[in-house]
Amino acid sequence: MTSTTLRSTSAAKVKADVLVVGVQSEGDALVAADGAADVAEAFGSGFAEMLRSLGATSRPGDVSKLPGGTATRAAVVVVAGLGKSGTLDEESLRRAAGAAVRASGGAKTVALALPASTDEQIRAVVEGALLGAYTYDRYLTKKADRVGAVVVLTERARTRAAQDTAQAAQVVSDAVNFSRDLVNMPPNDLYPQSFADELKARARGSKVTLEVLDETTLLSRGYGGIMGVGQGSARQPRLARLSYRPAKASAHIALVGKGITFDSGGLSIKSGAGMTTMKCDMAGAAAVSAAVFAIAELGLPVRVTGYACLAENMPSGQAARPGDVLTMYGGKTVEVLNTDAEGRLVLADGISTATADKPDVILDVATLTGACMIALGRNTAGVFSNDDDLHKELPAVAERAGERMWPMPIPDEMRDLVRTTKIADLSQHNPDPWGGALFAAAFLREFVGEGIPWAHIDIAGPAFNEGAPAGYTPKGGTGSAVRTLIQLAVERAR
Repeated sequence: MTSTTLRSTSAAKVKADVLVVGVQSEGDALVAADGAADVAEAFGSGFAEMLRSLGATSRPGDVSKLPGGTATRAAVVVVAGLGKSGTLDEESLRRAAGAAVRASGGAKTVALALPASTDEQIRAVVEGALLGAYTYDRYLTKKADRVGAVVVLTERARTRAAQDTAQAAQVVSDAVNFSRDLVNMPPNDLYPQSFADELKARARGSKVTLEVLDETTLLSRGYGGIMGVGQGSARQPRLARLSYRPAKASAHIALVGKGITFDSGGLSIKSGAGMTTMKCDMAGAAAVSAAVFAIAELGLPVRVTGYACLAENMPSGQAARPGDVLTMYGGKTVEVLNTDAEGRLVLADGISTATADKPDVILDVATLTGACMIALGRNTAGVFSNDDDLHKELPAVAERAGERMWPMPIPDEMRDLVRTTKIADLSQHNPDPWGGALFAAAFLREFVGEGIPWAHIDIAGPAFNEGAPAGYTPKGGTGSAVRTLIQLAVERAR
């Protein structure tokens, strides 16, 4: 694990293997950002021309390298773009810090001389650096070269507020990276029981209590959605309940995560190409679990209950069929029309269970629909809600956390479509190919208790990066929604 410290040493004098400085654009020129002025001065009047010859830019996430020479005590200087002068924001800092640290792989010590004069900037630099330092090498015989330590240079290094901010950023980053680890684990090693075992290991010594319901208990208690999805697999479903209950909680947040550890599509089987990344279909449960642990570690005065709905969706002689009717937890019946629309079935059981706790708000997180990716692309999550205030609040909370979410509607006609079946209370799948994400949200809304604000976060796009790493985002599992869930708890604790 990469460690983090704050120091007030000047950038040109700090001893490190790699020194990171920021640059911004002023017209056609590149200028040193706050924190890097003494480095630019040490390099002399040719600093700007040197950067230009290297092809350096001010675009956030772009980095260039040059030798430290006699100008600094670091052997390598990484120059990170921070956008236009006068327009600096925290997300640009995160991306710059992440890209610079990722480009420094193998360095024992990386010092970041990026703007860090406020708590918000310190938080962004620490989070970006630690998220950028992430590697997943569990299955590699030759392990990746990891950054050993990150030093953030700030004049506020000795203040209690800055140290607390950096520690909180470390907790948040560790939670995101825990979620990434779960998503990246191959499905032959991560299945419902082993997922629950990972949570048990993480819960030891924490303030989180964990209860795991096995298939016998799920069956006896009427969890028809989770059991129906998982009945085709030799690896039986689980429902993991994580609970953090501080003494004087100001609110109670319930989190429900889709945990399909591998999604073949069941009898409505996917194409071979469509299955290649389906180990990531448990990213919602990973995000929910990681957030609960982080909220507890931060000691926030907010009660949080998390539900990881865990199943493997496989075809077999025991698998659910199109046309089957399932009786969900709480008694509602659902006609199954497409076994590849399984996530909403396990979430429905989880939402019904959360409703019984009578929380102040319920959020579910899921890699639910390709339709949401068609609407919003690979990097933006969709937010659906039954509450106008929550619908507006969540995207704003996400932005403050450094994530992108966009409010999506649940049109009135979707309520009728969910009831098109004639042999059950609800239809599981929309009868036409349009508005699939909207239909899924309308279906989930049917299981929310009356009067409880609820939001559904569809992370099908941003949960898994199939492309090249960028900024602080690695290839593979991204930890999508973890920071937003934690940020919501922070703000509800005020």
